[in-house]
Amino acid sequence: MTRFRFSLATVLLSLLSGVVAQDVNATRCQADLTPAGAPPNNTKVLILGGGMAGVIAARTLHEQGIDDFVIVEAKHVLGGRMAKKTFGVNGSEYVIEKGANWIHGTQTGSGPANPVWLLAKKHNLSMVESNLFTDITFFDYNGPNNYSATFEASLAAFDNARVLAGQRWQENKTDLDLRSAYNYLGVAPKTPQEEACEYYQIDYVYAQDASQTSTLAAAWNYNYTFDPEAGGFSDVDMLSVDPRGIACIVQAEAATFLNTSQVLFSQIVKTIQYNQNGVTVQTTDGYNLTADHALVTFSAGVLQNTDVVFEPALPDWKREAISSIEMPVYTKIFLQFKEKFWFDTGIGLYADQQKGRYPVWESLDHPDLYPGSGIIFVTVTGDYANYLEQLNKNITQVQLEVMEVLRRMYPDAPDPIDIWLPIWGRAPLFRGSYSNWGASFVPEHSYNLSAPVNGHLWFAGEATSLKYFGFLHGAYLEGQNAANNIAACIKNPQRCPPTT
Repeated sequence: MTRFRFSLATVLLSLLSGVVAQDVNATRCQADLTPAGAPPNNTKVLILGGGMAGVIAARTLHEQGIDDFVIVEAKHVLGGRMAKKTFGVNGSEYVIEKGANWIHGTQTGSGPANPVWLLAKKHNLSMVESNLFTDITFFDYNGPNNYSATFEASLAAFDNARVLAGQRWQENKTDLDLRSAYNYLGVAPKTPQEEACEYYQIDYVYAQDASQTSTLAAAWNYNYTFDPEAGGFSDVDMLSVDPRGIACIVQAEAATFLNTSQVLFSQIVKTIQYNQNGVTVQTTDGYNLTADHALVTFSAGVLQNTDVVFEPALPDWKREAISSIEMPVYTKIFLQFKEKFWFDTGIGLYADQQKGRYPVWESLDHPDLYPGSGIIFVTVTGDYANYLEQLNKNITQVQLEVMEVLRRMYPDAPDPIDIWLPIWGRAPLFRGSYSNWGASFVPEHSYNLSAPVNGHLWFAGEATSLKYFGFLHGAYLEGQNAANNIAACIKNPQRCPPTT
């Protein structure tokens, strides 16, 4: 949501003013956890994936007195979709985030606190509060155009749709997609400016458009994170400005309890075999790992593909749940220029005659972020994001298309000195950016997505969270919950789920 929302919206520089470039070799968070020898052949619990859900699950097992586990991670570092990259020309390099770097919601008074925010504070992550809905400069295809009143009306439209979702839920009425809800309320966008504002409120958050997004799921997702009156944390968004990268929070946390025998890096899971006695996991490098229980923390996109084979095939109710959730693509295109020439606000919103055409621009050359960096990035989702993934090998064409829009905003804009974009949809370890529930959403699908199979195969991740899908805190809480249930089962077999 702007989560990557995971908003997915981006990272940054040291807080030292006047610095020409970041120290891209800043202190690493992760201790050397790479095992020296082969992993144990048998363990109580295999945790498949070392992102937020996997690391928090491991910590929870440790807190429960269970240390007979192994994290199997495909990359060489922990963090999952939290991953940094050094970007920029020589002498002007900065650490940017490929994926998640926002913490959405903090705490209001003595109310519930976002556990990821608490984790970030514990490990001294440098963060800056963002004004995502007030610090905006507006443009359209003719150049600067202040349509802030239209933007405020769009915010009100989403609020009204959330109210409508609650009313329909209480009346046992069928869920609507947000496009249908807007039509019902008489607030569907009709102009490019209205479409851009809707994009910022919906597509930019959920990585899909209104016709592809459940009104009920979006309402719950928003309320339980941002609305304290509905049990949420707060409406505050914190942006990581830590040169160590936001993945530092899970890497540093892992270093407080993990030892070298509990992590197996650079191993891609190929096959998961399960029965009433336990689980066997095979990796592409030929490892055969057995355990009483396995916790699968792969993204919904990976589960939807054939990258990992389950033997036997997952039951129909589980496959239906996996197929029901969406795993859209949210892409940030980073550009660096010799010097800044754009807006002084944090955001530039561009309205094109074709909705979704390079609409949301975010400045990293900002006093609170990367002053003097010359970096700006633009976010696209949906069809444009998929199109850009196909174009990625032709970065010249990507630059031409992006600059065509930027020059509608600033006709004299020069060519960039560097450009880069990540690949999420085609990345075999992720198959998308983060999850979203579409118009066919029913809560039972979410319950089934998180439910264990055969008493030994468990699932966790942001996608399995009914309240917090797409958020880092969703992954955190799901990993914690699954590990507590596994621990309860290990300690008392009567608390285990059915094995049939």
